Amino acid sequence: MSAPDPRPGADLREAVRRRGSWWQTVKAVAWSFFGVRRSADHAQDVNTLNPLHVVVVGLVLAALFVLGLIALVNWVVGSGAAAGV
Repeated sequence: MSAPDPRPGADLREAVRRRGSWWQTVKAVAWSFFGVRRSADHAQDVNTLNPLHVVVVGLVLAALFVLGLIALVNWVVGSGAAAGV
């Protein structure tokens, strides 16, 4: 086993080189949105997922969630169902 790199940011460089799959990243981010995750799965994700991929997928899924909420509100308001309240 090699010794850790003493240079600043070496851990981050190593983490960005990870080859976790995009699908695995999407599943991990989706579970984090839901708020439930087994600690063993979380530990595996920390060791295998690329942090850059996690950030990108998180931003995309958050944007899709917000757009979905906006579409839902527009649909409810447009249907007149909210007028009776």
